[in-house]
Amino acid sequence: MRILGLDYGSKTVGVAISDPLGITAQGLETIFRERESKLRKTCARIDALVEEYEVEKIVLGFPKNMDGSQGERCEKTLEFKEILERRTGLPVELEDERLTTVAAENVLKESGVRREHRKKTIDKIAAVFILQSYLDRMGNK
Repeated sequence: MRILGLDYGSKTVGVAISDPLGITAQGLETIFRERESKLRKTCARIDALVEEYEVEKIVLGFPKNMDGSQGERCEKTLEFKEILERRTGLPVELEDERLTTVAAENVLKESGVRREHRKKTIDKIAAVFILQSYLDRMGNK
């Protein structure tokens, strides 16, 4: 069973996919859009990835504040979750994404990726962290 991991941001969506056994997460791509409200192409691309990889579940990063409270980004993420469930017919689970972008930034720095090139891949790497966290948690249950 393949699982798609998403890091949903205001102008990008980082995308990761699990291996067929659900053990590891690999980065796929970053979907870019001009404005936050422009989701049609983003959803169409996610639909295509769901079909291509025969995805059975989606894990969506949930951006809680560091104190555990939910802000405006959480509301927008919940709206996106509903859109995904309606469009794909798949279950969409939320995964705490606190500090995933910081971790992704650190990995890119340590790998020697120049600052101007990090924006192109940081969301994809964050999606890998979100999905891997979910896979690890499910594997330990």
